[in-house]
Amino acid sequence: MNRTFGYSLLLLIFVVVPLARGQKQLVLLKNEKVLLRLYPGDEIIFTVKNSKAIRTSYINNLFDTAVMVHKDIVPFHRIDKIYFKRSTFANVVGTFLVIGGVGYFLVDQFNELVIKGHEGSINENVATTSVAMVAVGLPLMLIKKKSQRIGRKYRLLTVQEGSLFYQRELDHF
Repeated sequence: MNRTFGYSLLLLIFVVVPLARGQKQLVLLKNEKVLLRLYPGDEIIFTVKNSKAIRTSYINNLFDTAVMVHKDIVPFHRIDKIYFKRSTFANVVGTFLVIGGVGYFLVDQFNELVIKGHEGSINENVATTSVAMVAVGLPLMLIKKKSQRIGRKYRLLTVQEGSLFYQRELDHF
């Protein structure tokens, strides 16, 4: 009995592991760059063409040309927009500008008060530079694109293991 249990466990491992690795993925591509990767079970927020209603659901299954969300099959060509959070290079530059502007002002104040021993005074050039850096960096940091319209350069694709766009589950940690 112990030997048959071991053989059945070994057989189960050899059958289940390849099935778990070959999970399909839904990717949003801009030319050949992957912007978004969704797996079955992930939440998807989208709008359908000719409708203003924003639908929020989970991905139940993926097909070659459609996605099954909850109990509805939605073809890729009917999806108008996908909503997701993303950070761009401008957001990163804006964050550095805000941190740099505030840091520049604080370092100057620290230099004036502690190092030189003067009373607290604001240098006009430092203040102008700091305010300019924060004023430019804050909008860059806070303005983020929340959705992407599908079409032209942007398209949805279902990928399987073996595709160039496929990423194994353990590779993205």
